[in-house]
Amino acid sequence: MDVLWDPQPGSSGRPLSGIKVLDVSRVLAGPYCAMLLADLGATVIKVEGPKGDETRRWGPPFDRGTATYFYTANRNKRGIVLDLSSGPGQDRIQSLLQDADVLVHNFTGRVLTKLHLSRDEVAALNPKCIHCTISGFGREQPDRRGFDLVTQALGGLMAVTGYPDSQATKVGVPISDLAAGLFSALAVAAALRDREVSGHAAQVEVSLLDSVVALLSNQAMSWLAGGVPPGRLGNDHPQVAPYGLYSTGRGDIVIAAGTDQQFSSLAAELGAPELAADPLFATNAARVEHRPQLRRVLEALLESSSAEAWQLRLERAGIPSGMVRSVEDVFEDVGSRLVRTLDGIPQVLSPFRLDGEYLAPYLAPGKQALDRQQAGSGSEGASPASVL
Repeated sequence: MDVLWDPQPGSSGRPLSGIKVLDVSRVLAGPYCAMLLADLGATVIKVEGPKGDETRRWGPPFDRGTATYFYTANRNKRGIVLDLSSGPGQDRIQSLLQDADVLVHNFTGRVLTKLHLSRDEVAALNPKCIHCTISGFGREQPDRRGFDLVTQALGGLMAVTGYPDSQATKVGVPISDLAAGLFSALAVAAALRDREVSGHAAQVEVSLLDSVVALLSNQAMSWLAGGVPPGRLGNDHPQVAPYGLYSTGRGDIVIAAGTDQQFSSLAAELGAPELAADPLFATNAARVEHRPQLRRVLEALLESSSAEAWQLRLERAGIPSGMVRSVEDVFEDVGSRLVRTLDGIPQVLSPFRLDGEYLAPYLAPGKQALDRQQAGSGSEGASPASVL
C-alpha cells in the first residue's frame, strides 16, 4: 500500500479512522466534504495540479503567499501534486485508487471520462471504492460548470434574501458549496455504513443546485403546500412574528419570539402585558398579519433603553434575542473554544463534539505536501478543469 495511506498522527480513535479518502476535487464543496471526513478520522490525500488549488490564489488576504480562502477546507489532509493531464499523473491516481475507500471529485462529465475516473472505471479497478460526485447541476447537466453565486440565483435562494425594495441578495457565505459539502459528507458516511452491511460501494451524487433547493425548507413549503409564492422580507420571518431586527434607544437587537408564551413574556418585559391579549397580536397568525403595526409598537417600547441592556434583560426572561456582532466580536467570544492554531494557521473547528470534545486539527492546511511529485510534463493550461 502507498505510504501516503499510512494513518495520520492524531486521527486514531475517531469514528472514520482507517478509512482512506482520495480528494481530487478543487475549490470548496468537494474539499469541504473531504475535510469533514478527515476531521472524523479518515486519512485524506488531496491532489492538486502543478499550480495548486484555485483557492490558493483567491485573495487578498494572503498568508505566507497562500490565500487564506484555501485554509477554509483543507486541514487534516496529506497533499500530492500531480498533473492529471499527463499519463504518469493518471497512472499515479489509478495506483492510489486501488486502496481508496472513497473518491471525492467535482470534475465535469467530459473531464471525468478523459481521466478514466467514471464510476464504472473506478469500480473495475476497486469495487469497494465509494464514488462521490459533486457537481454544479447534477447528471442532468454533467458538463455545466457551477459556482455558488449562480446556483444561489437559479435555486431560488437569492429571491427570498434581501429587502422587498432592493435587489435580490446572496447569502454572505458560499452556502451552496458548504451545503453540498455537508450533504456529501453525510451521504458518504452512510454509504460506508451500508458497505459494511451489504458489501455494496454506492455512488454518491450531490449537486450545488439540488443542495440550494433542499435548503429552501419552509420557503419551499409555502409555495408547494400553501400556494403562497415567498418573497424578500429583509430580516423578518415569513411565518413567525416578532422575529426580526428591531431598533432600540441605542443600537439594534434581534428578537425571535417563536411562541405565544414567548411573546407574552416579551410584552411583560416591555411593560405592556396587555399586548398578549390584543386581538391584533394574540396569536402568531395575527402577529404575522399585522407585522407592520407590531413593529411600530415594539420599537416605541424598545426606545426606552439600549440594545445591550435589552439583550441582558430579555435573556434573563428566556426570550431569544441578541445584538448583531461583527466577525471580530464573535471570535473574541468563541475563539477560545472553537478556534485552534496549528503551524501558525488558525482553524474554525467542526461544530460537532464527540464525547464532549471538539475534534482538534492534526494537520495544518497547506503544510502537508509530503509528495511533491509533479507527474508528467503536461502544462497546467492543459490540465483538466473541475466544475467548481
